Amino acid sequence: MKQMKHVTAPIRPLIAIGIGLAVASAIALPSAPGLSDLRLAATARAVTTPAKGAYWHTRTLLRSSLPQRFGRGANRYWVEVRRIEEIWTTTDGKAWVGRRSLGARPKSAADENAWRRDGSPSRLSRPAGDGPVTLDTKADKGQVIPPRGSNPFELAEQQLSYEEVQKLPADPSGLKAWLTKAVRVARAPEDAVDNNVALALLTLLRDLPAPKEVRAAAYQALLTMPDVRSQGTAKDALGRAGAKLSIFHDRARQKVKTEVIVNTDEMVLLAERLTTELNGKPFADFTSTMLQVGWTDAAPSVPALP
Repeated sequence: MKQMKHVTAPIRPLIAIGIGLAVASAIALPSAPGLSDLRLAATARAVTTPAKGAYWHTRTLLRSSLPQRFGRGANRYWVEVRRIEEIWTTTDGKAWVGRRSLGARPKSAADENAWRRDGSPSRLSRPAGDGPVTLDTKADKGQVIPPRGSNPFELAEQQLSYEEVQKLPADPSGLKAWLTKAVRVARAPEDAVDNNVALALLTLLRDLPAPKEVRAAAYQALLTMPDVRSQGTAKDALGRAGAKLSIFHDRARQKVKTEVIVNTDEMVLLAERLTTELNGKPFADFTSTMLQVGWTDAAPSVPALP
């Protein structure tokens, strides 16, 4: 296999995460408006979740529905675009991203019937009046690329190391407080703090190789956020059951809802759906299904077809 390049982002933590068992002090932060000499440290504790493979690996099926229909005349249909995305990360912060488009397809059975009446085109074109777009129904060859200039362990805009991720607070109130301060250090508007904290908590359930007790704290903290609602249990597209949560973020002309299903045994995200209304009309619909989350020794490669 051809040798792949990787990128290592500089680790520049603005907030100290607890530097060893005997150290309770934190690194002083640069001054910011309204924040003078902010210091923040997580409960100092040993790393209890060592790596169980060469790479922390996620494999995700991403689907997005477009806001306008395709086809001609009476044969108009809604379309969804699909792709596989995989991320491999080593404990020293080297990362690779694999992407592969699975092509576009009609969204529902009724849409498929309209597509067939339209001649079952392999390339889908939208009329110019709706904004010209052409999509291919076939999967591409895919690629593996280094994510230039990024840090795979970024959380709430804090540039963390793997060791610091392991030492994040493992209690819901402590983790929520840490993230709230981190979001404010990043100068988020005050009315966006809660939303940014909720998104950071989802990052811990979805992307970062945090210990299970930290992920459990993230889930419990999510339940206390003001715009989060518990929706009981639900199944994802693969039939896996988990706890369903809804997160609402209303803006001036937009209403955004994020629905997630969480495996509360492993404390990882199973699925996520984000829907947006613009001026009261459906605008965007994105769905992520987590196919794999965990440690692996398998080297980065072009994503296989599902």
